[in-house]
Amino acid sequence: MTVSVAAKSPGILSRRAFLSGTMVCLSGTLAHAMKVADLRGSIDAGELGLLPNASDDQSTLFQNAINRAVEKGRALFLPAGTYPVANLRLPTGTLIVGVPGKTRLVYLGGGGLLARGEGVSDIGISGVTFDGANRSIGDFTEGLLHFVGARNLSLDNCEIAGSAKTGVVLDRCSGRVANCRISGAAEAGLRSNEAAGLMITGNSVTDCANGGIWIHRWRDGEDGTLVSGNRVERIGAKYGGTGQFGNGINIFRAHGVVVTGNRITDCAFSAIRSNTGSNVQIVNNSCLRSGETAIYSEFSFQGAVISNNIVDGGTTGISIANFQDGGRLAICSGNLIRNISEVGPYPAEVAGFGIGIAAEADTTITGNVIEGVPRFGMLLGWGPYMRNIVASQNVLRDCGTGIAVTVVNGAGAAVITNNVVQGSTNGSINGYRWLDKATGELDSANEFGHLTVDGNQTLA
Repeated sequence: MTVSVAAKSPGILSRRAFLSGTMVCLSGTLAHAMKVADLRGSIDAGELGLLPNASDDQSTLFQNAINRAVEKGRALFLPAGTYPVANLRLPTGTLIVGVPGKTRLVYLGGGGLLARGEGVSDIGISGVTFDGANRSIGDFTEGLLHFVGARNLSLDNCEIAGSAKTGVVLDRCSGRVANCRISGAAEAGLRSNEAAGLMITGNSVTDCANGGIWIHRWRDGEDGTLVSGNRVERIGAKYGGTGQFGNGINIFRAHGVVVTGNRITDCAFSAIRSNTGSNVQIVNNSCLRSGETAIYSEFSFQGAVISNNIVDGGTTGISIANFQDGGRLAICSGNLIRNISEVGPYPAEVAGFGIGIAAEADTTITGNVIEGVPRFGMLLGWGPYMRNIVASQNVLRDCGTGIAVTVVNGAGAAVITNNVVQGSTNGSINGYRWLDKATGELDSANEFGHLTVDGNQTLA
């Protein structure tokens, strides 16, 4: 279907065409595009007295412009320039369009925040830069932009920079954050709490002090957020700890989250860390130079698919852990893991650092390639915490010990078959009691009834 704009006023034609295309991006639906095409032009902020590059506080004028545009059912167009503002409220139906990279809303400080939407719906913002200027944000909010219970929210092609807290906070929201650039946040770049149908895609999140993208819930529950195609770089851990902070993508208590096609580099701790996230999918991601475990599925999760990822750098490639807390049920397949280090960001605990893949319960580990791991290419189980592990058709090269499997009394079954292990300096396939080597080579050995070890190729 073709929508004609020829009969519209010539004065609004170019802006109309621009806005129509922008709103198509915001919604991704033909119905919404048609709705925008039927608008009789946007409202230029200048027509409402809001002028770019003013030196004084524009908050009151800006809020009035938003309200007037909503009342008329039109988008508010912001010409290029700087607008000093604070404490903005975005009512239902707000549509704001700026000139990407040139329309800047600069936070004035004073304890407020830049933009807030609470219990609203159908919010669309495109092409706007939100600059926190590193000014203090009050205690009543945790982000430069903060939305609570917002439905059908769309942030597209925006920039969020210099927040003294988190860049964007979304509490119980649905919609999407797409193609945005988030940088310089003093906490996380983007945090979602108890999402109600959220997509986070195609964004760049860089140089944040404590986290990149957080998908959290206050209580365990189905979440279903889609995190795809993002670039996350240089994430710090200002608050320290042993992994609570410093992660590129962090999932906490959120079930059914899909993390796919992201490129995550130079994080102080994990590239992707899922804590108590059941039915999580971590697939087709590139995780480079992690400061600790590159990909983590830990604590009381049930169900994880970790497949076809590239891990280059880190202290452990992939850890599927905490059977003692109920962590179980996983597929780990088709991953490439290399260049793992024994040097971590804190004194080594439990099994320590320098491990390719570690897993404990109800997990199949198949078709992975692991190279350059100083301690254990694979660590299967930990003490008595092992049940139903299959490690088959993997290639392990240049590892300290190729495959270490627990032989502590009480450990459950493990099947280790048809793997290729080459160049291990401390044994190819060995039994361990905790961190102590307890056996010689195990291939085809049957002294441990809980182990099936057969058909493996061990090469010098």
